[in-house]
Amino acid sequence: MARRRNDDRGARDLMVHMGLSGMLGAARALPYGARLRAAGWLTSRIGARLAGYDARIRANLAHVLPDLPEAEIRRLCRAVPDNYGRLMIELYSGHEFLDRVAGLDIAGPGLAHLERARAEGRGVLLASGHLGNYDAVRAVLIARGFSVGGLYRPLANRRFNRVYLQKLREIAEPLFPRDRRGLAEMLRFLRAGGMVGVLHDQRMDHGVPLPFMGKPALTALSLAEMALRHDLLLVPAYGIRRPDGQSFDVTIEAPVPHSTAEEMTRALNHSLEARVRDHMDQWLWMHRRWKGADRPARNAAAQRRRSAARIAP
Repeated sequence: MARRRNDDRGARDLMVHMGLSGMLGAARALPYGARLRAAGWLTSRIGARLAGYDARIRANLAHVLPDLPEAEIRRLCRAVPDNYGRLMIELYSGHEFLDRVAGLDIAGPGLAHLERARAEGRGVLLASGHLGNYDAVRAVLIARGFSVGGLYRPLANRRFNRVYLQKLREIAEPLFPRDRRGLAEMLRFLRAGGMVGVLHDQRMDHGVPLPFMGKPALTALSLAEMALRHDLLLVPAYGIRRPDGQSFDVTIEAPVPHSTAEEMTRALNHSLEARVRDHMDQWLWMHRRWKGADRPARNAAAQRRRSAARIAP
C-alpha cells in the first residue's frame, strides 16, 4: 500500500510539474512584468489546486500558528503560490532576470565580510531559504564580481531536470548536484575561496529536531559542520520580493559565529524565522517542513555522523 501511495504521488507530482511547465512556457511570451503577474496568477489559481497546495499550507499554518485568522489563511493560500509562480518564471527568464536584479543594492553588514573573505581566499557558505527569490542574492553578488556557485537537488524526472539545470546555468555557474560527486566538487570550490548558496530549510530525515516557527523541525547540521571543519564563513542571505512583485531587497547578514554545529544551525533557523514572520506570503509553506520531528529523538551522535557523511565525501 505504501509503495502504491508513493507511485500515485509521484504520478500526480509529474502531472502537476508538466502542467506548471506548460503554463510557465506560455507565460514567457509576455512582456516581463505581465509575465510575472500571469505566472503568479496561474500558479495560485490553477496550479495550486492541481497540486493540493491549499491543504498543505493550511496544515502547516495550523501546526505553527493555530490562532491565525481565517481571512489571513485564505490570503496566504493565494499569495504563497503566487510568489512561487513568479520565482519559477524568473528562473525561466534567465538573462532577463539577471539584467533586472544585477544593479540592486545590498543591505546588511555581511557584504563587508564577503569582501574580506574574497581578499583572503576564504570560502563562504551563503545560507538562505525558500523565501522571496533566493537566486536574486546569487545574481547580485555575481554582478559585483564574486564567484558564487549553487547547490541544487536534481529533479526525479530527467527531462524536466535538464530544463531546470539549463535555466539555473543561465543565471550563473558553477552548480553542484546534491550527491557525493557534486558535494566533493563543491568542497574543492570552497577551499579555493569560492562562495556557494545553499537552502537549509528543507526537512532532512537525518536532521536534528530544532525549533523553527516555534515547533521542532528536522534540520541538517551539515552546513555548520562543514563551516567548522573547513574554516568557512557561514552567512545568512536573503532576496525579499518588494511590493511591486518584480524587484528585491537583498540583505546579507553578519556571519554566524563559529561555536558548535547545533548552536550555529539554531542561529540559521532563528534568522530565517525572523524573515518568514516579516514576509509570511513569500515562504514556501507547501513544504512538509515539520513532518516527523515530533517522534522520539534518535541518538544525536549518530545523527551528526550521518549528516557529516552527506557533506564530506
